[in-house]
Amino acid sequence: MVGQGVLRECLIDPGVQLVKVIGRTATGVQYSKLREVVHKDSWNYSSIEMELSGFDACFFCLGVSSVGLKEGDYERVTYGITIAAAEVCSRLNPQMTFVYVSGAGTDSSEQGRTMWARVKGKTENAPLRLPFKAAYMFRPGAIQPLHGVRSKTAMYRLLYILTTPLLSLLRRAFPDLILTTEQIGRAMLAVARNGAPKRILESKDINAIALGTE
Repeated sequence: MVGQGVLRECLIDPGVQLVKVIGRTATGVQYSKLREVVHKDSWNYSSIEMELSGFDACFFCLGVSSVGLKEGDYERVTYGITIAAAEVCSRLNPQMTFVYVSGAGTDSSEQGRTMWARVKGKTENAPLRLPFKAAYMFRPGAIQPLHGVRSKTAMYRLLYILTTPLLSLLRRAFPDLILTTEQIGRAMLAVARNGAPKRILESKDINAIALGTE
């Protein structure tokens, strides 16, 4: 869902020359500066390395819910896929800015009681050690989808349909706690261009960057 939002912001931003999407399925989006590579093996990018060089930024938005998963399975997807992509990107694009979409409550110590938070913390820490120009970890909490963006998870789609009016009201009341897909996408582009004062960005930081006040 976040990936759809940042894709939209990249495509409508006149300063972005080319957007390449690497995904397991095609987006169905048609745009002159969009190139898509359908790649099923998210743990191995050796066959498409030629497609991955020459870029200024990577916005890594892939993820799954931890519900119903054992720690090893969740880590294999969350950590395994992220680090596979990050290692290739850092090697091919040393001047790249890497932005990883994590989540509020992530445990940077990797030692806490909550399984998903430990795994997310491990996943955040790994790209920060790689030789990128810069790497930033985005930790949004509640997210409101805008502009036709939809979750691929049926349960979440239903939840968003039922809570959209409430989310809109809550976002006005608590702008630092509830973000939109538009805000997150704009903030990603901003840190790719201008950097940020810290590498781990919570919802309040993301909102400030999207507004241009940080």
